[in-house]
Amino acid sequence: MTNRRHRPALGALLYFSGALVIGAYFTFAAVQGDYGLFRRAEIESEARAQAEELARLETEVARMENLTRRLSDTYLDLDLLDEQARDVLGLIRTDEVVVR
Repeated sequence: MTNRRHRPALGALLYFSGALVIGAYFTFAAVQGDYGLFRRAEIESEARAQAEELARLETEVARMENLTRRLSDTYLDLDLLDEQARDVLGLIRTDEVVVR
């Protein structure tokens, strides 16, 4: 009897190498692709930054609405009016000394 070595069939080798390449492609796409894990982390980071920016802008809008209401015709804050007149117009009272 002859002792012949058994080699795997070429078709099986091509099948498994093709399966390995396809698996590697989909793994790469799942991590680095347009809808992958890295993109998801980037989007979540951008969403957090946008939420912080929104909170900052909402605070600024609330402050501006408060100042606007305090200078309106229905509610006049004399201290704020005095502050604005001094700041914008550069006015001072007669009993004050200006130090530059």
